[in-house]
Amino acid sequence: MSRRVDLFYHGFEVQALDQPLGRLQSHARLALRTAYRTLRGRQPYTGFYTAFRSLKEGLESVGVDVHVNDFAYARRHPDQPIGVIGHDGVLDRVDLRNPAVFGPGHIGPPREFAASLKGRNVRVIVGASQWPCDMLRPRLQRNVQPLFAPISLAKWPDLSGHAKTCDVVIYDKIHWNRGEMVPRIRDRLRRHLDDRGLSHVVLRYGEHTLSQYRAALASGRTLAFLSAHETQGIAYQEALASGLPVFAWDEGKLIDPEDVRTAPANLVVSSVPYFDERCGVTFTEPQLEARFDRFWAARDGFAPRDYVAENLSPEKSARMYLDLLDQAAAS
Repeated sequence: MSRRVDLFYHGFEVQALDQPLGRLQSHARLALRTAYRTLRGRQPYTGFYTAFRSLKEGLESVGVDVHVNDFAYARRHPDQPIGVIGHDGVLDRVDLRNPAVFGPGHIGPPREFAASLKGRNVRVIVGASQWPCDMLRPRLQRNVQPLFAPISLAKWPDLSGHAKTCDVVIYDKIHWNRGEMVPRIRDRLRRHLDDRGLSHVVLRYGEHTLSQYRAALASGRTLAFLSAHETQGIAYQEALASGLPVFAWDEGKLIDPEDVRTAPANLVVSSVPYFDERCGVTFTEPQLEARFDRFWAARDGFAPRDYVAENLSPEKSARMYLDLLDQAAAS
């Protein structure tokens, strides 16, 4: 008999409605919202919902029987651990006695989040990688463990053999201090590419559809990933899965002004928290040109898809999540 896992998700796409026909209403909302955003050329899903779907599919791939937002079952089985996932307010929507793993989900200001945990049976909190866990543990005084959103090689097939027309796809996710950092990082990289006679295209985060991103990966030889820091960085991992080596800006410094005020001293962060020498090359601002030239010269020797298969598979994520549920049940 397969193991049953109950997940509770609340967000813009799906809502945790603890009422008769609640799941039916939520499914209708999801269908309408997805159709509307697709017609408008906008990304249909938030990152949290993408992570939730990937986790659900990963659990199902290892034979787990997954149920979503089944409040009645959870109440009948109060000792069974549950997963609580989603946006701000999900803990208010999922008011159950079951031991819980929280995340992936919106945490926000730690003091406010810690207050929202009072009276809740949340025993494990998920961070997308190690550095967010290191940042949150002392502030929340809770069991915080890393868990990545899996990357499916079936959904992101190898595009390395596809006909290439663009040398570098620049993924611009520069968020903080854009007026200063875009000229210093993105535009400086573009000038260097022009000087070398290399073609490039810029995709800005939030201003492209999934199909446009897939098309860019199909036509691109490499990806330049420009972000100050990422808790996971799913976009660059999708590029790795597609066979594109990545040139990543990675200063190792926390920039988010909200987090800087309360983060532990000497915290080391990353824009590519899942990365090794098979994936590509990282750089800091002073190294940009020299490191790119090294990256470009070695571009055919990387094995990014192998890294994803070994480290970011749905099966590995699912087994890690089952371990976290067992921790919640035992603690």
